[in-house]
Amino acid sequence: MLKTIVLVGMMGSGKTSIGKELAKSLNINFIDSDKEIELKCKKTIPQIFETKGETYFRKIEEKICVKLIDGNPKVLSLGGGAFLNSAIRRKINKLGLSIWISPSLETIYERLSKSRNKRPLLNYKNLKRSIKEIYDNRKEQYNKANYTIRTKSDNKKNIVKKIIEIL
Repeated sequence: MLKTIVLVGMMGSGKTSIGKELAKSLNINFIDSDKEIELKCKKTIPQIFETKGETYFRKIEEKICVKLIDGNPKVLSLGGGAFLNSAIRRKINKLGLSIWISPSLETIYERLSKSRNKRPLLNYKNLKRSIKEIYDNRKEQYNKANYTIRTKSDNKKNIVKKIIEIL
């Protein structure tokens, strides 16, 4: 019996692309929490950070994520910082299953350095250090996920196959 499958991890870890592929393989819906926040606020995440601040963003993020984690079968990709929120983690533990998508920091760096999508928490002048600091602050929480998938390649199909074996 499938629950809400929640993918957690750093920005640039592949949660969205893996989540879409996983949902397709399982024939269930895929939802990206950041996209839902942008739809609700009618602004991009960087615009929300710029105009309302991170505290406002985290409150909206909690409200939307808690609502999306309803136990119904779906794949939900959380924003990189959402799993740090204890209310979101409690809801996942009650009604879902969390999977930490964990590529190397070098892979994250390569992806984010090519990204045109600017992330509000990153210092692009010192990108490697910025990624490492964020990761070091979050890894303890990410370790609370039910499962961890360490990704060594960008082969989404293999990663999805590993997740399906877990399920």
